Amino acid sequence: FGSSRKRCCARPQSVGSAMTELTQKEDDIQKMLVCKSHLGTKNLDSKMSSYVHKRTVDGIHIINIGKTWEKIQVAARIVAAIENPDDVMVVSQRPYGSRAVLKFSQYVGASPVAGRWTPGALTNYVTLKFKEPRLLITTDPRTDSQAIRESAYMGIPVIALCDTDSPTRYVDCAIPVNNKGKESIALVYWLLAREVLYLRGTLPRSQPWEVMVDSFFWRDVEELEQQEKDRQAAAEETAAPATTDWSQGPVGDWADASAPTDNWNAPAADAGGW
Repeated sequence: FGSSRKRCCARPQSVGSAMTELTQKEDDIQKMLVCKSHLGTKNLDSKMSSYVHKRTVDGIHIINIGKTWEKIQVAARIVAAIENPDDVMVVSQRPYGSRAVLKFSQYVGASPVAGRWTPGALTNYVTLKFKEPRLLITTDPRTDSQAIRESAYMGIPVIALCDTDSPTRYVDCAIPVNNKGKESIALVYWLLAREVLYLRGTLPRSQPWEVMVDSFFWRDVEELEQQEKDRQAAAEETAAPATTDWSQGPVGDWADASAPTDNWNAPAADAGGW
């Protein structure tokens, strides 16, 4: 009876955690739909066909978001298994993923490489940026092909965000997702960072993560400068002194004005003998 009582007592807790996980999964899928993470390309790699749900009339392949969410969970477990967070290297030569990579590394503690990849960073120990990571995360296998090739030489496992047309050679864990949109890339890194914090115990699953997804979005410098100029212009207009509106002043009746009038019929005065 004691063992059965323990099982009965533990059952509601497991059901509650399962319901919480299910609700969280639904919310994550809705976020992915909003960020268009399910939209692939018109081209399809043969090894990515298992992640495709269907093809639209326009020829665009739709990615199965359920499998995307599952692969994010798997990738998070791989990242959490690394004892030293600095041994995880996150790479993105695509500009849209640079901010997401930096934010992911900030919260997870990984080593970011945003921008141009230095050739030989994993194979040539003479280079100044030589590192020996235990795990490599890339944003696009096509643009980050040099980093993936070097990791294959050194036997480093690779996690990559793969679109429907992305090559999967030397990729150990592929996350099927739209890796060309800035919102989609930011959301995947946000979900991955949150799951890693859950697995490490830093953040309880019952508590939502206070960090917003917007902080992972890539922002154009020119767009930010234009917004700052508009904000300054609006502040100057608000702080400008009020000008007098002469159109709303009292208007008199000029017909009632009593002014002396000249009699032009009167004879002219003597002008001194002219």
